[in-house]
Amino acid sequence: MWMYTVCRIYGFVAMYGLKAIVIGAGIGGLTTGIALRQAGYEVEIYDRVRDLRPIGSGISLWSNGVKVLNHLGLGRQLAAIGGQMNYMEYRHLSGNILNHISLQPLVEEVGQRPYPVTRRDLQNVLLEAFASMGGKLTLGSKCIGVLEGFSNVTAKFEDGSTVSGDLLVAADGVRSLLRQYILGESIEPQYAGYVNWNGLVPISSELAPADTWSIYVGENKRASMMPVAGDRFYFFFDVPLPRGTANQVDNYKKELREHFQGWAKPVQLLIDRLDPESIARVEIHDVGPISKMAKGRVALLGDAAHATCPDLGQGGCQAIEDSWVLANYLISTNLGVPDALRRYESERKIRTTEIVNKARNRAETIHGKDPEVTQKWYEQLAQENPLDVTKAIAKIISGGPLH
Repeated sequence: MWMYTVCRIYGFVAMYGLKAIVIGAGIGGLTTGIALRQAGYEVEIYDRVRDLRPIGSGISLWSNGVKVLNHLGLGRQLAAIGGQMNYMEYRHLSGNILNHISLQPLVEEVGQRPYPVTRRDLQNVLLEAFASMGGKLTLGSKCIGVLEGFSNVTAKFEDGSTVSGDLLVAADGVRSLLRQYILGESIEPQYAGYVNWNGLVPISSELAPADTWSIYVGENKRASMMPVAGDRFYFFFDVPLPRGTANQVDNYKKELREHFQGWAKPVQLLIDRLDPESIARVEIHDVGPISKMAKGRVALLGDAAHATCPDLGQGGCQAIEDSWVLANYLISTNLGVPDALRRYESERKIRTTEIVNKARNRAETIHGKDPEVTQKWYEQLAQENPLDVTKAIAKIISGGPLH
């Protein structure tokens, strides 16, 4: 039945030759390409980079994002690259356990496991799916402007070339060049006040249990290890620092040893075992909430519209949700592309505004914007009922388009 429905949709859309231009080949752009190809659109994705290198080593895909990818036919591939994360645990910097949380109640409530994945693995799954559907990807093409006509939209590139289609999706990231076209003003990313180092190391019981997301907290900092496929931990360190602090790869281990001096033995072992050359160091920024996500035949998607602090683990998931909702409105409405994009904007503004604000508030709580609030959070971690933790996560997940 599903295949019959897709074939009907494909035939209807193809009759009119509808074409989508997607700017940006990140998680959101590629997922949009897949969703629109399944809807029958001709899809061309353009990205400014000449080589797709994911920013960051890993990502936590919570069940709302996983469900969308399942619905797009990628469930088997996603399960193959996802880490088996059965528990979360919070530990004091000394190593003392604060809270141990089974994720089984969460899975039972929302109907889907979360999957921590490496960004490279996820990117490869999405690239392969998009290519298998006949999608076109062009790298080394920097989009610098948009020109809308009555019945089409044209993307203008730095090299002087242009391409036209029926709609344009701006999925060009936190420092989007096309956001200003939608908003009529420039909105700069806001620094969240902390730096994140992240990478991959082999799983070892000396570091953490293989099926557990272990998070060490204290001094307004975090050290974390999360299982991903290939018997690896995706790790990260968070440290509140001024913007523009010196970034020297050969100094990473020394810096981290200084920032985490006196922390528990697994944290020290993790620093010993990391490879500085493979670490991503990121100054964390967010964007939004913004007033508009669509204008005419152009829509913002993912980080271009609502980059979030990663403290809820929802950044990638929200881009994936965007892709699904956008494609759904383009399929299900017959008043034209601008009408579908207005409906997409109306729905997604509500959801993403809530997520951006919650993630920012959580980042401030975790990283000591108000030290008293952070200290109370540490105390709460030690007293909180694990079921209350999973219910809070489930509430965020259940706000997505697929329940």
